Amino acid sequence: MKIDFDRCDTITADTNIGDLVLWHPETAEILFEIGMHCPGCPAAGAETIRDAAEVHGLDADSLLEQICRKVYASKS
Repeated sequence: MKIDFDRCDTITADTNIGDLVLWHPETAEILFEIGMHCPGCPAAGAETIRDAAEVHGLDADSLLEQICRKVYASKS
């Protein structure tokens, strides 16, 4: 099986929540802090960051910014 590392490293609003938490486990903290229990949710495997933000009444761009800040700060 070939892993698409670009998909793992590049986070967009269309990134799947399950993939996000799998490849960037530090993001689970952000999700839990804002009341999103996505990592344990059955929908996490099919829901994107944009979908999750919409369901929870959050701004997807703001959520994406928080996630990217956390992920890319941990890589520095």
